[in-house]
Amino acid sequence: MSDQEPLAAQSNGSALRYTLLAVAAVYVIVSLYLMFDMRGRLAKVESTQATAAVNYDKLARRVTEDEANTGASQQAIAKQMGMTEEQLARRTAVLQRQQRAAESRLTEQGQQIGQVSGEVAGVKGEVAGVKGEVGTVRTDLETTKGKLERAIGDLGQQSGLIARTRDDLEYLKHKGDRNYYEFTLRKSKASTPVSTVSLQLKKTDPRRGKFTLNVIADDRTIEKKDKTVHEPLQFYTGRDRMLYELVVFTVDKDKVSGYLSTPKNAPAPSGGN
Repeated sequence: MSDQEPLAAQSNGSALRYTLLAVAAVYVIVSLYLMFDMRGRLAKVESTQATAAVNYDKLARRVTEDEANTGASQQAIAKQMGMTEEQLARRTAVLQRQQRAAESRLTEQGQQIGQVSGEVAGVKGEVAGVKGEVGTVRTDLETTKGKLERAIGDLGQQSGLIARTRDDLEYLKHKGDRNYYEFTLRKSKASTPVSTVSLQLKKTDPRRGKFTLNVIADDRTIEKKDKTVHEPLQFYTGRDRMLYELVVFTVDKDKVSGYLSTPKNAPAPSGGN
C-alpha cells in the first residue's frame, strides 16, 4: 500500500495505544471498586438477615407461650388488671392483630433481603465478566508480542521486530517505534512510490517464496535479488544515511505484499506518499 502519512500513522497509533491502556485501566478500577462495594453490601445484608431471623424466632416463641398461658390465666390476668373477661378478650385480639402485622413485616423484609442477595450475586458475576475481558485483552496483546521476532537484515544489521502478518504490522504501528508503510507491488516496468523511495517488482517465485525487486533511492537503483518472505531487506538512504527496512510477507504470481519501515525522524514523503 502506498501514499501513507507517517505522521498520521504515528498519531493514530498513539491514540489507539492510549485508548487500549485507558480501557484496561478503567476495567481494573471498576472491577476493584465493585468487588469492595459489593462485599460491604453483602456483609450488611447478611447481618440484617441474621438479626431479622433472631427477632422472628423470639416473637414466635413469645406468641406460643402467650397462647399456652392465655386460657389458663385469662381470668387471673383480668382480675389483676381490673378488666372483665370480655375486655381482656378484646385486648388480646388487638395484640394478636399487631403480632400478625409484625410477622407480615418480617416476612416482607426477608423477601427483600433475598432479592438484594440475588442482586449482589448478579453484580459479582458482572465483575467477574469484566475481569475476564481485561484478562483477554491483556492475553491478546501478549500473544501478538510473542509472535514478533527480531532478525539480522541482508546488510548484516540487527533488525527491529519483524511483522509476519497484517495483524502483526498493526501492532507495530500502534507501538510507534518506527514509521510503517504497507504496500502491494505488481510486476511492472514502472516503479511504485513508497514513502521517500520507489520499488519495482522484477520477478516472483510463489512456490519457493522468493522474489526479486529494485529499490530506487537517492537517484540510484539497488537490486534485491532472490530474497525470501519475512527476510529484512536493508538499505541506507538520505543525507544522514538512515537505515530503511523492507519486509515482504506474501508472494503470489507477479505480486508481493509487505511493508517499508523507516526511523521516526526520517523525512516525510512529499505529495501525500
